[in-house]
Formats: sequence, structure tokens, C-alpha cells
Amino acid sequence: MYALAVTVNIELTKSAQTISIMANRLKALGDQTRLELVLAVASSENNEACVCDLTPSTGLSQGTVSHHLKILVDSGLLEREQRSKWAYYTLTEGAKEIVSALNLRSSIKVSKQKSC
Repeated sequence: MYALAVTVNIELTKSAQTISIMANRLKALGDQTRLELVLAVASSENNEACVCDLTPSTGLSQGTVSHHLKILVDSGLLEREQRSKWAYYTLTEGAKEIVSALNLRSSIKVSKQKSC
């Protein structure tokens, strides 16, 4: 499953805006599916994944996965790039810092789909 060794090195200022941003990101990661999606993107080739690559491992419909990905984009954890009819997702610097600071690792392997 997941191995979690907590060594947090994220520094927050007393800025209300900074605290609000971090709270929003942690709230988004508080959902199991969204945490799995972030870890799947982090462990994928080139740290990017298409929605069609992420859907099979979740057991959810493509529409539900897209909804979770939108929440992650809106919270500033993922960036979305449209390539033809497919959307590709990468971690933002903020997400990389959180994943690194929490020493999160994933056994989820994203297999590239031929349809993307």
C-alpha cells in the first residue's frame, strides 16, 4: 500500500493567504481518490499522465476521475495541458513540495493506454 514516514519541511508564513492555499491543498488531498491520483501522476513516466491513463486504476468512471482531477487543478496541485482531445496532468511545484515533505511514495503504476 503506502509507506508514510513523516518529515515535514514545509514552512508557512503567518500570511492568511499562504495558510489558506495550504489548507485548500491539504483538503483536496484529504480524499483517498485524489491522493491516489496525485501519487499516480508523481510516479508516472515523466511525472505526467493522461486522464485515460489514470482512470483504470481507480475503478471509477472517466467522468468521476475528471471531476477529481478538476478539484486538484483548482487547488493548485496539478496543472492541466490539453493535447488534441486528451488532457494531460502534471504536478505543480507546490504538490511536489508536499509529496516530498511528507515522503509519500506510491505503488500505483500508471500504464499508458494506446487510445491517448
